Amino acid sequence: MHSVVIRRVMSSFDFQKVRSEFPVLAQSVNGKPLRYMDNAASAQVPNLVVERTSEYLAKEHSNVHRGVHYLSQKATGAYEAAREKVRKFINAGEAKECIFVRGCTEGINLVASGYGRKFINEGDEIVISQMEHHSNIVPWQMVAEERGATIRVIPMNEAGELILDEYENLLNEKTKMVAFGHISNALGTINPAKEMIETAHKFGVPVCIDGAQAVPHMRVDVRDLDADFYAFSGHKMFGPTGSGIVYGKKEWLEKIDPYQGGGSMIKTVTFEKTTYAGLPEKFEAGTPAIASQIGLGAAIDYLNSIDLDAAFEYEHELLEYATERLGAIEGVRIVGTAKNKTSVVSFIVKDIHPHDIGTILDQEGIAIRAGHHCAQPVMQFYDVPATARASLAFYNTKEDIDALADSISKVIDVFS
Repeated sequence: MHSVVIRRVMSSFDFQKVRSEFPVLAQSVNGKPLRYMDNAASAQVPNLVVERTSEYLAKEHSNVHRGVHYLSQKATGAYEAAREKVRKFINAGEAKECIFVRGCTEGINLVASGYGRKFINEGDEIVISQMEHHSNIVPWQMVAEERGATIRVIPMNEAGELILDEYENLLNEKTKMVAFGHISNALGTINPAKEMIETAHKFGVPVCIDGAQAVPHMRVDVRDLDADFYAFSGHKMFGPTGSGIVYGKKEWLEKIDPYQGGGSMIKTVTFEKTTYAGLPEKFEAGTPAIASQIGLGAAIDYLNSIDLDAAFEYEHELLEYATERLGAIEGVRIVGTAKNKTSVVSFIVKDIHPHDIGTILDQEGIAIRAGHHCAQPVMQFYDVPATARASLAFYNTKEDIDALADSISKVIDVFS
């Protein structure tokens, strides 16, 4: 059965060719082949991104939007070309709706600060979900504390699925924002984003989506979703750290206040009054992470160069295989069994601490994540201090999963 699952996609997706384009995967760790399964934390970077980023640093490096000289014009062209690549990739209406940020966390903070200071007041309510990453909890808590608002939480069930009836019951005339993750980083659950946005919009409530885990693993169309705000990080989609986007509908971005002040984001400055530049400059104060954002554009070029639909199908079949292999090991409990999920297998093993599991697996060359995954409320829900998490990408293989399963069995033997 296992070989049938894997063979079904090999004809349309050449994962071995893909692996050859990621140089880090060719190395050994502790004398064993590196088996990298920590992609939900940060995905690896293909040669195309490494080369494009290096080319910018070697031949084009200059500040953007501020010079008439050759290098500045060259850098500005590459920087804005990357923004247009993002626009097409997520199907935004206009490039100026795509604000460059240094990651999903900064994007959510931009929305929470800019929207919250202007539209959230005492007695208002902000709805978030029980499975959120801390980056989609803490900024809203900060806004709520500052503005005298209340946080309301969408509950989830034992499988790790949001209870949508309860979600709709939370919405009322006091609700001023709904914020949730498209895919849970701790559980792999794919939330029904389009349906949830439609529900919020019935009450006239805007929605901010944490899309960090979604963009690398499924096609995202922000206009089809009708998302008001959608944030994601470049480093989870095979780009450099320090890169990312927060998409916002133009009508919202024009209404909300800037997150930071400084150079580039102004139209005029006097000691009496400052007026702000138009989009997207209004939200991009100071010198940006130019090399990283150009690298993000290259990552999109790379993703556009492969058969993404086949890649996503391959990932899903790897997930099914990993779930089957790990679930068959006595003493292993998989945490998060939603019917609709992707890429992530979180698990606990008897009473063995996940950090011990991760340490022993590292000795076998296997890289996973152990901890609360910046989702402590999820751990509290399942009454565990932490989980071990294997998170997959389209360059992973059946052999990676077999090695993981065999090594987990070794962990159990060691501690028994």
